[in-house]
Amino acid sequence: MRAIQVKQTGGPEVLELVDLPVPQPKPNEAVVKLAASGVNFIDVNLREGRYKAPLPFVAGQEGAGVITSVGADVRTAQVGDRVAWSGILGSYAEYVTGAADALVPVPDRVNDQSAAAALLQGMTAHYLCYDTYKLKAGETALVHAAAGGVGLLLVQMAHNLGARVIGTVSTEEKAQLARDAGADEIILYTQADFEAETKRLNNGKGVDVVYDGVGKATFEKSMNVLRPRGMLVLYGASSGPVPPVDPSTLAQKGSLYMARTTLAHFTATREELLARSGAVFGMIAAGKLKLRIAHLYKLQDAQAAHRDLEARKTTGKLLLVP
Repeated sequence: MRAIQVKQTGGPEVLELVDLPVPQPKPNEAVVKLAASGVNFIDVNLREGRYKAPLPFVAGQEGAGVITSVGADVRTAQVGDRVAWSGILGSYAEYVTGAADALVPVPDRVNDQSAAAALLQGMTAHYLCYDTYKLKAGETALVHAAAGGVGLLLVQMAHNLGARVIGTVSTEEKAQLARDAGADEIILYTQADFEAETKRLNNGKGVDVVYDGVGKATFEKSMNVLRPRGMLVLYGASSGPVPPVDPSTLAQKGSLYMARTTLAHFTATREELLARSGAVFGMIAAGKLKLRIAHLYKLQDAQAAHRDLEARKTTGKLLLVP
């Protein structure tokens, strides 16, 4: 099978197309023939060595496809099932093997590309506004990178919950995408200071929550726009990790709450994984969640996909198609 392997950490150029044997399942595993693989910032972090994985490794953690074989102990899936997953390393390939309990069923009304596009970012958006900070109707949320992969889904979910959404974006094109997703106000951070604009748009009051996947570039000002006892939710760091923070700073700025979250802790059990993925797929099937697949790349073009992702040239989801 063809796969994208990382033999040494570094830039996009270390993503190498190789031929490997088709994997065989262990007793608790299933082998899946991929229809599409999701491209995400966690893949960049692993490629660069910021997150550790034993070398060499096949890149990618998200995808969708059809099960071709199962191990002897598997009871939750069978050959021919359409499934999707997030968190199975080795997904930039024609086949991947992983624990059967990590695979979720894909409903008939959701196609393979949508399933691959929705799972990691959709479940992230879901836990952010349904669990980490349970957003309520009438509250105000600031969403950074509102036209990004998570951002567009998070804006839609927050809008559907009845919240007022202020989104930050870099261009007019992205501003329109965020508005179409349901954002009430847009700040072009390339033209205006988002701290000052957020305060102006909210009549000098702090917002209830900031959802921040950008990190270093937005961190300090994100704290400054919160109301007393508001929450800053950091779920990524596309601009780099945030600097160390003295907890007393949170008190000085209004007894703020701060969380640094990751999807694995919100899908820690099979029951929660099925519930959260089912909720996301249900929204898609019902037309309540619109996906934007920004670009389809051939598997051998993984380097180009990473370059485009890191250059912020995209709005929405990037997929590799074997």
